[in-house]
Amino acid sequence: MKFTSYGAAREVTGSKHLIETNGKRILLDCGIFHGRRKEAEAKNKNFPFKPADLDAVILSHAHIDHSGNLPNLVKQGYNGPIFCTNATLDLCTHMLLDSAFIQEKEAEYINTKRRKKGEEQVEPIYTQKDAEESLRYFTGRKHNEEFEPVEGVKVVFREAGHILGAAIVEIHAENKKIVFTGDLGRKGLAVLKDPYQVNQADVLITESTYGDRLHEDIHEAQEKLANIVNKTIKKGGKLIIPAFALGRTQEIVYGLHQLFDEGKIPPNLQIFVDSPLAVNVTDVFRKHPECYDLESQEIFTDKQEDPFGFSRLKYITKVEESKALSRYVGPCIIISASGMCEFGRVTHHLKNNIEDHRNTVLIVGYMAENTLGRKLINRFPEVNILGKPYKVRCDVEVVDVYSAHADRSDLLDFATHIKDLKKILIVHGEEKSQMAYKEALKQNGFDWVQIPKPGETFEI
Repeated sequence: MKFTSYGAAREVTGSKHLIETNGKRILLDCGIFHGRRKEAEAKNKNFPFKPADLDAVILSHAHIDHSGNLPNLVKQGYNGPIFCTNATLDLCTHMLLDSAFIQEKEAEYINTKRRKKGEEQVEPIYTQKDAEESLRYFTGRKHNEEFEPVEGVKVVFREAGHILGAAIVEIHAENKKIVFTGDLGRKGLAVLKDPYQVNQADVLITESTYGDRLHEDIHEAQEKLANIVNKTIKKGGKLIIPAFALGRTQEIVYGLHQLFDEGKIPPNLQIFVDSPLAVNVTDVFRKHPECYDLESQEIFTDKQEDPFGFSRLKYITKVEESKALSRYVGPCIIISASGMCEFGRVTHHLKNNIEDHRNTVLIVGYMAENTLGRKLINRFPEVNILGKPYKVRCDVEVVDVYSAHADRSDLLDFATHIKDLKKILIVHGEEKSQMAYKEALKQNGFDWVQIPKPGETFEI
């Protein structure tokens, strides 16, 4: 059996891993790369293998850096099944169409400028029509139910606890058990169930996003969030929270709901969620209570409360309403996609507010290298937004506890509880994080630990 990593190999985005067994070729994930625009565009448009040669795709979850290039895969010749959990299927129905829409609009914006200069026109990686076509190949499965994606291979999806519908993928082939974490979640977070603990496996393919650090305590983070909100209000400013429409937005809204109930932030504060996708995704959350932990099930089903739709919250879908937020007078909270600050409506909120010292930008999740979000974390004094430079005069705060990724402790705990583990492949992380995690695994008695380079093949 062979394993080759073609994406999220010594980097975080663009998850794409190939397993070859019994003459079959199975692709784990097919995500979009983020980073430097030209480099990312080249990686996203061109596959290092022939899509038509694949026999099956297994998708761990709906985040765009794991699912976002599936329409392009189908566009370039893949016509086999795409297996995922039922919740992931429902999420991708919205996520992929939104991704295509953003690409089309961005190409339209760029082409308007290029046309005036007589320059060559650009095309989106894929269109909404391509996204709709790819959805025809999706096949939903339940967690914990075995299925056969190709002859001679059996797969089970286990709860990953990362986002709604996310799965740890157990693969049984050639008398071996291979476990792919996808993105591993954390224990004790609001809304979703904790990650499933795999007890036995021969090979582990593990993410390592936070392999070199620990997260803050969730209770301390709630206090910090309250302090940031109150500090910004006192200055008369706006709190801008760039958050993925899937996962982070719902968790932040849930956290704010708790702070209101506890009287820790003012009761009359207006909150806007400016993302049509977030509205659709939140509806999918409501549709899948089987993914909730016991506390959230009690809130939603027994108490009949909806912490995603409380009275102080306004979901923005129309463009005109989004533009009107730039004229909103007084303190407020604006939660808007995308999480890495690279695309979508959040870019407009940042350019309108980043030069005002009264305002605050709150980073609540991982920001990949070379993204606007990472530059804000690194306190760049000036950043480019939509092609123009802006001075960073607002406060920038970071609360990474809302990240749905396992930290170093979580990752080690998961790996060390797996019996009979002979080989570990570390993917989905920056090299610094991966090297630190590899050393930690070695110290815990694992001898065969590899960090694949892009295109590097291993016998597993």
